[in-house]
Amino acid sequence: MNIDVTDEQDLPVDTAGLRRLAEVVLAGEGLPDDTEVSIVFTSDEVIAAYNRRFMEREGPTDVLAFPLERLQPGTIPDRPPDAPPLVLGDVVIAPGRVAAQAERLGTTFESEMALMVVHGLLHLLGYDHVDDADAELMERRERELLAEVGMVRR
Repeated sequence: MNIDVTDEQDLPVDTAGLRRLAEVVLAGEGLPDDTEVSIVFTSDEVIAAYNRRFMEREGPTDVLAFPLERLQPGTIPDRPPDAPPLVLGDVVIAPGRVAAQAERLGTTFESEMALMVVHGLLHLLGYDHVDDADAELMERRERELLAEVGMVRR
């Protein structure tokens, strides 16, 4: 797996641990070894600008996902052996927003960051939470993947 992690903000983040978590998620979803994804940690101001520009929503958010493929949950695209790598897209996370959210929810920053990585990657893989059935599917998968690394979803 080629997981590009970029940290463009000031809070300390366990980038190596979150990269390993991303590997667990991608492997757990059965993605090929040449899969590529980008995870960017950025400021509240930058994610608010992305949220406004791409989602037409005001203010910062915790995580945004920008998929390059239109995938269905649990379905891996059929690719010929000589195909280029599967490039999923970008996950953008605002650790400042995540820290405030963790405090408000009574959980740890590390747990909330892990959830945001899993959540963002699942969005790239076609999972969503628009309706109750989709939300339950996504949350169940989040619980399963976090459990693989000894974590519990809030």
